[in-house]
Amino acid sequence: MLRNLLALRQIGQRTISTASRRHFKNKVPEKQKLFQGGVADALLYRATMILTVGGTAYAIYELAVASFPKKQE
Repeated sequence: MLRNLLALRQIGQRTISTASRRHFKNKVPEKQKLFQGGVADALLYRATMILTVGGTAYAIYELAVASFPKKQE
C-alpha cells in the first residue's frame, strides 16, 4: 500500500516537472494586436457589464424577497 502511494507521488512529480520543460510560444501579444478595442468592442463590453450587474442585482432582490415569508391574511 505504501509503495503504491510513493509510486503515485513520483508520477505526479514527474508529470509536473516534465510539463515545465516544454516551452510554448506566448501568443497573447499577437492576439492583442488583433483586438485593439474599437467602438464595437466597447459597446459589447458595456452591454455585458450592464447585463451582469443587472442580473446580479435582480438575483439578490429575488433572494431577499424569497427569504421573507409572505404575510397570510
